[in-house]
Amino acid sequence: MTTAIRRADRRISPVFLALVAVLAVSGWAVWKGTLGTHTGVAVFAFVTSGWLVSLCLHEYAHARTALHSGDISVEAKGYLTLNPLKYTHVLLSIILPLIFLIVNGIGLPGGAVYIEDARIRGRWRHSLISAAGPLTNAAFAVVCTAPFWLDGLTGVPAAFRFALAFLALLQVTATILNFLPVPGLDGYGVLEPWLPPALRRQIEPYAVFGLLAVFALLWLPEVNQAFFGLVDTVLNGLGVSRPDTYFGQELFRFWQGPQFP
Repeated sequence: MTTAIRRADRRISPVFLALVAVLAVSGWAVWKGTLGTHTGVAVFAFVTSGWLVSLCLHEYAHARTALHSGDISVEAKGYLTLNPLKYTHVLLSIILPLIFLIVNGIGLPGGAVYIEDARIRGRWRHSLISAAGPLTNAAFAVVCTAPFWLDGLTGVPAAFRFALAFLALLQVTATILNFLPVPGLDGYGVLEPWLPPALRRQIEPYAVFGLLAVFALLWLPEVNQAFFGLVDTVLNGLGVSRPDTYFGQELFRFWQGPQFP
């Protein structure tokens, strides 16, 4: 019985498999241009499903690292099934990230896995659990940009190129934002085990406001400009130009009538 339960707790969720299927089908539609003037709809489905897949992988990385660090409770909580519904917080996981994805072109995985810290031994393991999520986004960004930095774009349809560039932008923004040393974000989780206990207790009540504070600051033009300047620098290093991501975002916002070159 225990073995059966453990297998069920690790079985890949049909929800995740459905997201992967949407990603594959919409990617094929973008590549083939099967929707004609409605290519933006396919780009929207491709980018959104890709972002959700990366969210699942981000949270799975936290859970898997926690499992190997001593917290076996992540199995019973369903965190190893890659089911996004297991990681969901309505405000932080769906509403705010979708607003920033659509309005500002920022991808921030807003899911949450709850780790039983008492089961984890050693500060390095605590830090690694927090770092595992954004490192997954960084890896996702490298994969998305591989055709760019490997000069493998010959014959790639423009719409697919732009969609891939915008998806890469979302992964880079998620990586940078998650690594900020702000309470409530993974960057703070990396640092927290090394802070004095008294300071950690003082900061703890404000953790819930950390993500909201970051969102608020990103509405400021100066902060937004500096942030996207850093994002563009990273993407340029990976071979992705600003026009690539711009047209990708324009196609993604199909309801506005994208300015396709």
